[in-house]
Amino acid sequence: MIEAPSVGAPTVQGVNGSKAIRPEADIIPTFEVSTPASRRSGLSSIASAISKPSVFGNDRVCAVVAARSAADAIRQAKAAISASGRAHIVELRLDFLANHAEITCLLAWAARQPKIPTLIATCRRHQAGGLFRNSAADEIAVLERAVAAGCRWCDVEVETARRVGARQLKGALAPARLLISTHDFRRLPRNLPAIMRRLGRYGGEAIKIAAACRSLADVRRLLELARQRPDVVVVPMGEEMLAARILALRHGSALAYAPVAQSTAPGQIPFDEIERVYRLRRRFGRSRAGIGLQTSLYGVIGDPVGHSLSPLMHNAAFAARGKNAMYLPFRVRELPDFIAAVQPFQIAGFSVTLPHKERILRYLDHCDPLAAEIGAVNTVIVHAGKLSGYNTDFTGVLRAIERRLPLSSSSVLLIGAGGAARAAAFALARGGAAVSIWARRPKPARALADAVGGQAIHRREIARRSFDAVVNCTPVGMHPGRGSPLESHELNCRLVMDLIYRPLKTELLRRAERRGIETISGVDMFVAQGVAQWELWTGERAPETAMRRVVLAALQKEEKSLRR
Repeated sequence: MIEAPSVGAPTVQGVNGSKAIRPEADIIPTFEVSTPASRRSGLSSIASAISKPSVFGNDRVCAVVAARSAADAIRQAKAAISASGRAHIVELRLDFLANHAEITCLLAWAARQPKIPTLIATCRRHQAGGLFRNSAADEIAVLERAVAAGCRWCDVEVETARRVGARQLKGALAPARLLISTHDFRRLPRNLPAIMRRLGRYGGEAIKIAAACRSLADVRRLLELARQRPDVVVVPMGEEMLAARILALRHGSALAYAPVAQSTAPGQIPFDEIERVYRLRRRFGRSRAGIGLQTSLYGVIGDPVGHSLSPLMHNAAFAARGKNAMYLPFRVRELPDFIAAVQPFQIAGFSVTLPHKERILRYLDHCDPLAAEIGAVNTVIVHAGKLSGYNTDFTGVLRAIERRLPLSSSSVLLIGAGGAARAAAFALARGGAAVSIWARRPKPARALADAVGGQAIHRREIARRSFDAVVNCTPVGMHPGRGSPLESHELNCRLVMDLIYRPLKTELLRRAERRGIETISGVDMFVAQGVAQWELWTGERAPETAMRRVVLAALQKEEKSLRR
């Protein structure tokens, strides 16, 4: 995904009424297309959700401790409540422990702690998706011991509550408060209001509905429950529902669960990532509401998106500028499903990555003429219900390379003829460079060269010619691969740029450095395009240093872990 930076161009009026930094003089949203009917459908809006205090307190992120041994569980709990973790609510998944001896050991440790956060004891039986294989009576017996050890809440599955009975349940687990829950790992039930009423029959202080969601439409249905009462925990489950976990908090869920180590349900966000990427912990540490409908929402759509560093980068930028905004990854397989969710979820803007950069065009109300010419959009602004699309990939290339090379008097060899190469070719040609293109398939190379007024060349010509710069727009050399699109003797140039940033130093860049050639990592372009997107959305100058710092730190950490 390549999104674009500002290049010192004049300002224009921003979408929020402020003066926006214009990333490139050619980017003007004037290309009209029809508004899609899917966005005009009578879908219910969640915008009327009202912020209410949670029954669990201000911190609505629950650290989940789950391990087979008490020793591992204690290590997880210590990490969660340490100075760096600062968890105020911790769930102890007692059903994960191997046997009663391990349960006894963990609860004994909890009972000895002079200062302990709010503990939720859970001993979910196998029939409800847990690991405890004994009877409902045995489950209650374990929870009684947890209450004696200091657990202030007990999560009890509704079937267990039905077997035991409301009065007996309250009596057995007093003085702990009860979270009456239900889990459906297969689908989202149709009769959600009836399920809520059923959960409410057992006298719990809170109720929880966790269900598999297959689409954002499912998520909207589930989140409607959260705005009705402050004692409702809603949990959208599914490997594609990572963003939905945070959306649930935004729309009023009393809790969101984050595993300290071992995931206990599909789609969970690890506890350390909750703070490192999304900075939710420091939000709830403030006196204000943390996250709610007043929080501006941005994101990236694609399939896959789990590898994307954009959430880390953009959320760091929002934090650096003190903005109440958040950027989430949306794994989107069916584009209409996401488009229909833009207005109900009040999404203010989003990045577009593969495979949707071309498909998104039909859903736009406005499209920048250059993006239309390139045939792809990677940045969308939402304003007054209208979607405006831009292709800012080309600006990322421009900013990264123009810092090192005057394009107007330079010759550049472009490797590749795919989507990234197309945006880069337009950028280099617009910058005044003489563009030559080589790709494994001659026909796309010729078509791209014709589109930008460049020249398609044969591989055998590369070693015989000299260029001011070589730009790799192919995935050759991307982790876990280790190849190079060119041999060392073919690098007859002053500068080599690789759009790949995993690894930080590709084999192509290593070969260039061995020949004494200056190099540009894909990080430069990635950060530059992120800066431009942020400026388009906010109308303010982006904190580029902070954005670059977190991206480099994350990539360096990745590479260090791979070397172990």
